[in-house]
Amino acid sequence: MGPFDYVIVGGGSAGCVLAGRLSEDPAISVCLIEAGKRDNHPFVHMPKGMAKLMQDPEHISIFATEPEAHTGMRPDYWVRGKVLGGSSSVNGMVYVKGQPADFDGIADLAGDDWSWQHIARAYEEMETHSLGAGEGRGAAGPLQVTVPQARTPLTEAIAQAGAANGWPIKEDVHQPDDGEGIGYVPRTVARGRRQSAAVAFLHPAKRRPNLTVITKAVADKVYFDGKRAAGVEVLRKGQRERIAARREVILCASCVASPGILERSGIGDPVRLETLGIPLVHANPAVGEGVSEHRGMYMQWHLSQPLSENLDYRGWRLVRSVLRYYLTRSGAMASAALEMRAAFRSRPGPNRPDAQALFAMHSHELTTAMGKLPEKRHGFSALIYPLRPQSQGSIHIASRDPATPPVIVAKYGSHAEDRAVIVDAVRLMRCFAAREPLASLIEVETQPGRQVESDAEILDYLDNNGMACLHAVGSCRMGRDSDSVVDPELRVRGVTGLRVMDTSVMPVIPAGNTNAPTMAMAWRAADVIRRG
Repeated sequence: MGPFDYVIVGGGSAGCVLAGRLSEDPAISVCLIEAGKRDNHPFVHMPKGMAKLMQDPEHISIFATEPEAHTGMRPDYWVRGKVLGGSSSVNGMVYVKGQPADFDGIADLAGDDWSWQHIARAYEEMETHSLGAGEGRGAAGPLQVTVPQARTPLTEAIAQAGAANGWPIKEDVHQPDDGEGIGYVPRTVARGRRQSAAVAFLHPAKRRPNLTVITKAVADKVYFDGKRAAGVEVLRKGQRERIAARREVILCASCVASPGILERSGIGDPVRLETLGIPLVHANPAVGEGVSEHRGMYMQWHLSQPLSENLDYRGWRLVRSVLRYYLTRSGAMASAALEMRAAFRSRPGPNRPDAQALFAMHSHELTTAMGKLPEKRHGFSALIYPLRPQSQGSIHIASRDPATPPVIVAKYGSHAEDRAVIVDAVRLMRCFAAREPLASLIEVETQPGRQVESDAEILDYLDNNGMACLHAVGSCRMGRDSDSVVDPELRVRGVTGLRVMDTSVMPVIPAGNTNAPTMAMAWRAADVIRRG
């Protein structure tokens, strides 16, 4: 099939942005390849439909990590969207943008194109934000971003307790000041519907005759003409097909999948490829290495008053919530998974926040909370984790078959700093919960519970009850150095006509969730690609 000027592999957050932007030029042909299906299921567009989507193998892929000491010798699970929009079509819609120091730090490692100056402009161009225009905030872009409008006694008590704990209350929790703060977290929800990357960037472009979107096609590998990427081999409807690229192939397949495509294409560690019988195109042992992921834990509290949303998600009230949603696009089913955010220093010393808490106005029956029923009693919860983990793992293929899951060695907690931050963050969150006016509303801390007190007990609880936050980066690291997988313009080293743009290229995690930074970096990447 083809040839197309650009063949983009992966219809997730980065792929949708690039397909939309590159196809703006009618003289350029673009093909977007997605392994999953189209995003037409109603649960994709109902914000709280994510609870069902995150358990539906038709819309997600689940990857198990290798068991290790800091996961209680059990696998952890990394979930990725398998649908147009990728994870932006199934995630919790929390929109955390990172701070100037995060992107300037990336620029120090990977080139000036990724500095806050350029990423702020990307946010300004791609957003329509409910708070209006500002530094790093847009008012006329395709992506609708809103701040929750509902104010309840519980949310206001959380904000005031945060202020009493030394965290300024911010109208925009992403105020670009590199400082601490607490407030209502923006979300990719507008008029009661999820604003995925597909909704914002791809669907408005899908009628362009120069844009072709192919779904249910699994990318196996890039094929080459010498050292030039000539196209992509995909598996579709039981057949192997080649989709040719005149200019470039751009991998946007995720931190989990992109290194595997490179390895099956012959780019990676020569010893590993030889063992699997893959002909070597270019030796680069960094492919699949340097992976960082947030691993967090839930803290939960029972409330002494009926102030939570727990009952809205159970029994007949759940039916009422769903009916209200379809009649009015409002209520419990129209909100994101998490409503408030605090970014804070876990201890004196760091020059900017090193920990994050994301608050939900409900609590779960089980500590491993994702997908579980809300409690019958009223409560609320906070997902907490270190923002800039130092521990690094790896992702590598175990087979030439693209259907075989990769081997993920997370190496959580292998750096002592990560474990120190989570211990200090738990203690600081307990100080927060003891502040008024929140303290008067709390009956008891249920998870981890005050019986978990010493450093060792907190770390043991994390190891056995923690969870991946689904923000993995770094498996195709971008850098100025010759050992990196891609150069500062996203070009795969050692070959031509091949780039990568997804979280795999981020050398470090922008401090927070990764969906917003991925879209902003992809927006910037379109400018980089256009200039040649």
